[in-house]
Amino acid sequence: MDESGLFVHSHINHIYELVIGMANLSDPDNNSSKQISTNNESLALTATDGTSFLLNQSFTWLIYIFSTITVAVLFVMSWIIFQEARPAISEFGMGFLWGQDWDVGNQIFGALPYIYGTLISSAIAIFIAFPVGIAVALVTSENFLPVSVKTTLAFVVELIAAIPSVIIGLWGIFTFIPVIEPLQKWLSVNLAWVPIFKSDFPIGTNMLTAGIILAIMILPTMAAITRDVLIAVPKELRTASMALGSTRWETIFRVLLPAGFSGIVSAAMLALGRALGETMAVTMVIGNSAQISLSLLDPAYTIPSVLANEFAEAEPGLHIGALSYLGLILFALTLIINMIARLLVQWFGNKNK
Repeated sequence: MDESGLFVHSHINHIYELVIGMANLSDPDNNSSKQISTNNESLALTATDGTSFLLNQSFTWLIYIFSTITVAVLFVMSWIIFQEARPAISEFGMGFLWGQDWDVGNQIFGALPYIYGTLISSAIAIFIAFPVGIAVALVTSENFLPVSVKTTLAFVVELIAAIPSVIIGLWGIFTFIPVIEPLQKWLSVNLAWVPIFKSDFPIGTNMLTAGIILAIMILPTMAAITRDVLIAVPKELRTASMALGSTRWETIFRVLLPAGFSGIVSAAMLALGRALGETMAVTMVIGNSAQISLSLLDPAYTIPSVLANEFAEAEPGLHIGALSYLGLILFALTLIINMIARLLVQWFGNKNK
């Protein structure tokens, strides 16, 4: 060993002896011959209970401030909307939730058709986008295709998210509806015995069309996040599963997807959140008819659509109050869905422990 090597070696031993001595001083009952556990938090480089530098403290407080501002903005927005909705809340109370009449002239308002349209159209969208998004994520994360093809496919799918909502709505009106309308008419004629396809005269602007358009819009979110989740799954899990005799598809369905379940659910919730709040594209293709129908081939209405159509011309008082009340309901629906997703992830995580 040369002189430089001896010098480094002696310094390493010296530092190790200092660490041993500090550990013994902090705990007199310890024997100096005992080895220091590598899991000791006092020796961890990421420990946060030691002396902090001013820069670290400043950064920590900056994060706290930004987090507080974010929460405060959320509460302020909710409070302002609540204040605008108070006339309708005082007038209709909880009955607003299941009221079905929306008569501006007589100042009678009910939210049920809009809640129904929002939930059903979003459910159709996530029902379509969930399996398709997972399939796209698997194709672009596993080695089914060459790297150049996978990269191009992932880029094209993510590029859909950059298309403005109104452009997708126009595409839906002039391109998608003429293509799907004959299929919808065939369904209404040949499968009229199925309630969801029973319609006297489907014209293309209906719940099913809106759900498919929404599915296209939320697909990039679902696919991109799921792809990142699957890529983050350790490769050792794939290797170990296939080394035990599992096929590729058994590895995917029994190892990869369960391992990334929490991330996949988070992707679905983000996608569903966009579906719940989407406005222009849905307004252009859903038909904007405030009715509750089991048929997916009938026109419908959503909360964001009625807000976009009526808020600009709404008169102060009960009309604006009713629209603001709808905004609060949409906010509450989003929170409830996210809470359910969080509980589902926790339940699945506890089950797999």
